Amino acid sequence: MADRLMKVNAYTTLDLVDAVATGHEFETESLAVVNATADREDPDCVRLQFELDNMTEEHLPAHMEELQLTPDQARDIASDLEKHAARVEDATDE
Repeated sequence: MADRLMKVNAYTTLDLVDAVATGHEFETESLAVVNATADREDPDCVRLQFELDNMTEEHLPAHMEELQLTPDQARDIASDLEKHAARVEDATDE
């Protein structure tokens, strides 16, 4: 991902994860960067950012998505992630 829009460093939440871009007439597997962050001073939201590797993606121009979440929304997502992570762990342990 040499042409990244997101800054990737030691503090990036996930620097390489499997991803899928889905459109009306395409579906492309790729790698992605995912980051959860908030401003260091006077934060007003939690930012959940992600960017697909545009070096292999043919259908979309280079872009980054960002969700601006309230603390309650961020906690709701975190709770759902924990719940689904436990379900996947339980299924793979069997």
